[in-house]
Order: sequence, then structure tokens, then C-alpha cells
Amino acid sequence: MVKEIVSKGEWESFLEKHDEANFLQSWSWGEFHKALGKTINRSGFYENNKLVGVMLSVVEPAKRGKYLTVPGGPIIDWQKKDLVQTFFNRLKIIAKENNCVFVRVRPQLKSDDYSKKIFKDLGFIKAPMHLHAELTSQLDITKSEEQLLVQMRKTTRYEVKKAMKENVKIITSTNPSDIKKFYELQLQTAKRQNFVPFSYDFLLEQFKVFANENRALLYSTYYSNKLLAQAFIIFYNVEAVYHYGASTEEGRNHPGAYLIQWEAIKEAKKRGMTRYNFWGVSPLDKWEHRFSGLSLFKRGFGGEDFQYLPAQDLIINKPKYLINYLVESLRNRLRNL
Repeated sequence: MVKEIVSKGEWESFLEKHDEANFLQSWSWGEFHKALGKTINRSGFYENNKLVGVMLSVVEPAKRGKYLTVPGGPIIDWQKKDLVQTFFNRLKIIAKENNCVFVRVRPQLKSDDYSKKIFKDLGFIKAPMHLHAELTSQLDITKSEEQLLVQMRKTTRYEVKKAMKENVKIITSTNPSDIKKFYELQLQTAKRQNFVPFSYDFLLEQFKVFANENRALLYSTYYSNKLLAQAFIIFYNVEAVYHYGASTEEGRNHPGAYLIQWEAIKEAKKRGMTRYNFWGVSPLDKWEHRFSGLSLFKRGFGGEDFQYLPAQDLIINKPKYLINYLVESLRNRLRNL
């Protein structure tokens, strides 16, 4: 049986029992998209009146036609073929009800032959564009602080300790009004590093909903009252995520960004979390990738790469999808992704 879940408690209680679930399927992520005016659906899958799976889906408006996304989900037992089929059927129903051109899913599944076969058998194809981070760097933070420091790259450990010796000041905030400064810094960083920045409303609404639940912190570092770097960290379930970051020119001279990561890792440990996710990194063999420098920074903390199954597309309207596929493929090449 499938029905829409309207109880936040029921939804969150289920996710708490599944370590693979992160903020992308949280109740808050759905509220964030609703605040942006999007249509969302929270589907619950039941067996004998027991909740056995959940799926947050979001209808994304686009010039080339609406499409349905399932970020970091669904959270189900992928070994159960009947449950997988139910998920698939539900997807098609929601997509057609909302006149979507296609469905894009990026599940919390390791990319391997087993997961690829699941989606291939259901008729999906690999998407031309990512939905959320696919290749990530994840750190086991169940170890002691001393052990975590030891396993860092030598230069990373040096920079963390240097920041402490230089008395780099670090502050945290849950005040949504502070996102304006972060947004402005992101614009500067995007110009330097050549990426498309997020809108102010996108960052603000996201921070508001998670900070209100004590699940987000905005970190800022300063040296001699000069801003060095900022980071938007989300704390959810067993995982903390380095979701967004930005830095100043002055940040190149003092290691404020390194101190932020170390303090965020320690905060995650205090909250009883077991995993720190540095989010997206570029492939190790692609030094020409525009995020290779940032990826080197992230990997320096000693995490291991984890490759999620790349975003998968289910075509609903083939003619319109083909146009979308060509446009996104071209955009990927132009952005050197």
C-alpha cells in the first residue's frame, strides 16, 4: 500500500532507523522546496500497515518542461523486488499527474553492477547531468580527535594547527540574516572559480528550515577582523555535510577554511554522528577538472571516496526529453564537468 505521509514524526522516526538516509530525504528538505513554491510529495510504502519505505519527490519547473526529482532516495530495502516495483509505479503516477517530461533519481546506493542493474531493468538511463553530489569524500568520525588528526594529509594537519597558532577566530550562527553576507561571498567565489552561484532565496530558505531545527550552522573565520572563509554545514541523522563554502582573497593567506572543517567535524562528533561528508569531489584522474583544487583540500582530511549511483532518468515524454538531454549534455561539456 502507498499513501502520502502527513506526519513529520512518522517520517523522521523512519529515517532515524536508516543510517544511509541524509538530509536530502529529510522532512526539512521537503519544507525548503515548498518554501520555494514547488510541489512535493512524501510517499510512504506500507506492508501489513507497517511503514517500510519513504520517498520525497520534488516537481522542478523548467523552461523545457517540468520534471520530477527524487534526491537521495527513496529509502527502501532494495533487495525486495515487490517494494522496488511499487516505488517505480508510484514514480510514474506522480510524474504523469504533474505533466513531467521525465523523472530523475539519485538514490543512496553505491554505484556497482547490482545497483546499475536495478535501474536498467526498470527502464532508466544514466542522466546527462548530476542531481546531487555523486562522487563524495566521507570521513569516519567515530575515531578520536587525535586519530583523526594523525590520518590527515601532513599539509592539512599543518594548516589546521597553523590556524590555531595564528588565533584565527571562528564563529557560528543560526541567524538567517547572516546568509546575506554568505550569499555575497559566494558571488565573489563563483567569479574567481567560474561556477554558477545559487540564488539568495535558495540559500536563505534552505538555511532557515534547517537552522530552525538546530540542524544547520553557518561557520565564519576571521583574522585581524578580516573575513577569511564561510561554510554552510548541515547536521542530519548520523551525517554532517559540508554543503556549501565560500572564501575571500585574504583566505588564501590564512587557513581559515581548514579550521572550519576541523571545528565542524568536532561539532558532529559532539552530536553523536558517525560520518562527515565533504560532499562532491572530482575524479582522482581528472586534474583538469575545475574542482580538482577544492577536491584536494577536501581529501586532505583523510576521508575515503564513495561513489553513489549516478543520477538515473526515466523518460515520460520522449520528444521533449531528447531536447533536454542534448542541452544538458552540451552544458556539462562547456562547464568542464
